[in-house]
Amino acid sequence: MDNKETEAIKLGSSIQLSGFRDLDGGKMVVLKKIIGNHVRRIADNSENFENIELVMKPIGPESSDQYEVHAKLIDNGKVITAEETDRNMFVVVDKVLTKIFNNINK
Repeated sequence: MDNKETEAIKLGSSIQLSGFRDLDGGKMVVLKKIIGNHVRRIADNSENFENIELVMKPIGPESSDQYEVHAKLIDNGKVITAEETDRNMFVVVDKVLTKIFNNINK
């Protein structure tokens, strides 16, 4: 794993993104909105939201072939994880955060 993949972006005090460093500004604005809306909903429905981490890994010879995203939520000391793969970066982030939300409501 090269250094660019391991560099983390912090959104506030409780959201950490890894592997998103090379995205252009327009894509990051949209992703921040998607992530922010999901995380607000997750935090409102969790016991004691501590933090969430998203790690994105491009798959295939071209970085835009597919995206794999892993999410890890820490809620009241309990770890909840999810992962998704899709060709569309926005869809995969939405799917993985929806999985996390569904898992906290079980």
